[in-house]
Amino acid sequence: MIVHHIQTASLICILSPLLGAAISGLAGKRIGNRASHTVAIVGLAISFAAAIYLFAQVVLYKVPVYNADLYLWGGSGRFSFHAGILVDSLTTVMVTTVTFVSLLVHVYSIGYMRGDPAYHRFFSYMSLFTFFMLVLVMGNNFLMLFFGWEGVGLVSYLLIGFWFERESAARGSMKAFIVNRVGDFGFILGIAVVLAYFGTLDYAQVFKQAPSLAGEIVDISGTQFSVITVMALLLFVGAMGKSAQIPLHVWLPESMEGPTPISALIHAATMVTAGVYMVARLSPLFEFSEVALSVVLVFGATGALFLGMLALVENDIKRVIAYSTMSQLGYMMAANGVSAFSAAIFHLMTHACFKALLFLAAGSVIVALHHQQDMRKMGGLRKYLPITYITFLIGALALAALPPFAGFYSKDAIIEVVKQANTPGATYAYYCLLIGAFVTSLYIFRAFFMTFHGEERMVDDQNEHKHGHGEIHESEYFILLPLVLLAIPSIFLGFMMVTPMLYSGQFSLLGSSIYVAPEFDFMTALVTHYDGPAYMALTAFMHPPFWLSVLGILMAWCFYVKYPYWATYTRKYMEIFYCVLKNKYGFDAFNDFFFVRGVRGISQFFYRIGDVKIIDDCMVNGTGRAISHMSAWVRKLQSGYLYHYVFVMILGLFAFLAWVLL
Repeated sequence: MIVHHIQTASLICILSPLLGAAISGLAGKRIGNRASHTVAIVGLAISFAAAIYLFAQVVLYKVPVYNADLYLWGGSGRFSFHAGILVDSLTTVMVTTVTFVSLLVHVYSIGYMRGDPAYHRFFSYMSLFTFFMLVLVMGNNFLMLFFGWEGVGLVSYLLIGFWFERESAARGSMKAFIVNRVGDFGFILGIAVVLAYFGTLDYAQVFKQAPSLAGEIVDISGTQFSVITVMALLLFVGAMGKSAQIPLHVWLPESMEGPTPISALIHAATMVTAGVYMVARLSPLFEFSEVALSVVLVFGATGALFLGMLALVENDIKRVIAYSTMSQLGYMMAANGVSAFSAAIFHLMTHACFKALLFLAAGSVIVALHHQQDMRKMGGLRKYLPITYITFLIGALALAALPPFAGFYSKDAIIEVVKQANTPGATYAYYCLLIGAFVTSLYIFRAFFMTFHGEERMVDDQNEHKHGHGEIHESEYFILLPLVLLAIPSIFLGFMMVTPMLYSGQFSLLGSSIYVAPEFDFMTALVTHYDGPAYMALTAFMHPPFWLSVLGILMAWCFYVKYPYWATYTRKYMEIFYCVLKNKYGFDAFNDFFFVRGVRGISQFFYRIGDVKIIDDCMVNGTGRAISHMSAWVRKLQSGYLYHYVFVMILGLFAFLAWVLL
């Protein structure tokens, strides 16, 4: 009976957002804006309730894992592909996080998108995006994973380019779509390798056969590689695209062209965390390849530091938070790289709350300033936006990982486990993550102080006048309620969940949904030093990350509140470093020169030579010209004079006699 209930709850959880998206999208104009958002929000609320039920059954009541195929998707030769559902502890944690954040973002959107001519379309896209994310995390095979993976990619393209009338939005959505296709090329190759060697795409069957394939070697261009390593690295290429890892990170800042609720939904708990979830879900594969784990670790740690540094020179408040997302995804990937999958998912949970809080608080500021996003034209807003001020501060403290806020427990656990690891590249990764703690607190409190403290610089871009005191006021109820509800877990979630997620046994709350090889189990070493979340918070001052975070906050206060001219002097005397960061390490310039202009140049070459010269001029027009010349020549032979024909006959006779005689 309980199995039937879990299946029913799973289907309700997945299909409720889809139904809301269909009604809001297809009938939105007929039923009106209020009914459109009501349908979408009710669908998300039902989905969230079903997720809570699944979480309670699997995690609290220890109901056995539910893994079943629903129907046959299709078949080809000896292969058959099914649509199926997997409900285990990892699934329920992810589904609960996704539906909770998505529900609050839907509510927030009522206020933020009020008056938009495509209001119903926006809610339809939002619900559809959540549906695909739920398919991604609840599927029991690689086919379902790929379906959800491509679905969130498609809808993210529609959402980022929602205001497609703007050229920047159209470019941003196209850039996100193309860069993700690059990652998806590696991802689908990885799935093809899985199918070729395992003969199935079902997770359970693949994981069961993985140990027998651990020693298998494949020859590529005369070089031998482990099959598991090739498989894992190809799949990780897909994660690099979705989760914005270097060098496929360039699309994420451009996603800021969409409405702020989209930024919160994409960056907090859905699309960009799909790569982190995928690596954790496929831990039984990655654990058989130290090379793959090392690659994940190094790429994640590099992004955690160097992509976070880009936020130090960014003045768009949403883009600062976007670069923060890229950095925090690096922390999650680094945790996956040292087999601390539970720490990665734990940070994913806490990050979902405080990052959504930061984005939505930034959206409240943007609405109050009539869609001004430049922090240089803000300042002194704390007295006009008190609730937004407090909630943004809570999100900033959680991101800076100060106790007792949620980010402290998850982020510090990642830094400590990387310190304990002996995976190749762990030392480099540890120092990247350690310095990243300082950089994180510096850039987020730079944004906080520039926005809410200091001199008032609020200028209307269109009218070029300072906003009057009456023009700037706190946002409406629909915007403030999600901020308050997200601030609560941003404070308490880490304290409540750190023990069950990380320190309650070898596999923690996630149970057997993840696999950690004994030789890579670095989390166990931390258990002996753990005496509870309160002790962890009280002893934070004994560890370097705490002091680096505090130093970052103090430095931001000195540079942007107490001595603002320091920032000008620093920029002047570190011009080269500033230019490197402002140019984003040259990734965009390189991509534009090598790929965009390169492909355009190759296209022009093939157009001029292949299309114009060979096909048009030579083959098409050339054929016509050749026939015309031949016709003119043959026409001269058909003169109609008898003596011409007799002369040709005589020449033919002489030629025949010469051939016979000679």
